[in-house]
Amino acid sequence: MSTAQTPARTLVAGVGNIFLSDDGFGVETVRRLGRLEPSRLPPGTELMDAGIRGVHLAYKLLEGYRTLVLVDVVGRGGAPGTLYTIDVGPEPPDTRPAPGPLDTHAMDPATVLGLLHDLHAGAGGTLPDEVYVVGCEPLDTADGMGLSDPVEAAVEPAVERVLGLLSRGRAPAADSVPRHDGDHGRPGPRTTETTNS
Repeated sequence: MSTAQTPARTLVAGVGNIFLSDDGFGVETVRRLGRLEPSRLPPGTELMDAGIRGVHLAYKLLEGYRTLVLVDVVGRGGAPGTLYTIDVGPEPPDTRPAPGPLDTHAMDPATVLGLLHDLHAGAGGTLPDEVYVVGCEPLDTADGMGLSDPVEAAVEPAVERVLGLLSRGRAPAADSVPRHDGDHGRPGPRTTETTNS
């Protein structure tokens, strides 16, 4: 009988709409991760093209993943193609969707994480211990197929950034600056920013 431990499960999910130009960044990054030699991904790592299926992603996360890495466009005012690594942590996001019908085709990472916590409260399951977002500043999210040049150029660095997170099991500490949340003075998610030029 083997006493080897089962590796902790990690989910890397590409989020976004491939029909809205740069919004397809997360999906394309996860597709490229899927083309790598399997040995480059740590044991227990699963890749998911979540696309715009945020509710499906939230339910899947209740299956018991230790780490979640979401890959998506993130508008933070930087130059297009700037990559961000955000250590969200296991706590529910401060910003929650307004009550009312849920638009399952317009779910950003904060909405998915808020829904995940709501589902967990109602249905149980296991929440991830570590949650990261690898985001890219978009140039264009209008109707259209294909990524803009600066966002396309950020895909391979994003692949490497995700691999770095998976190999370390934690977000890079160098150059991380705590961000404060609104007027509350509470530390917010830790962010690392890189511009691809």
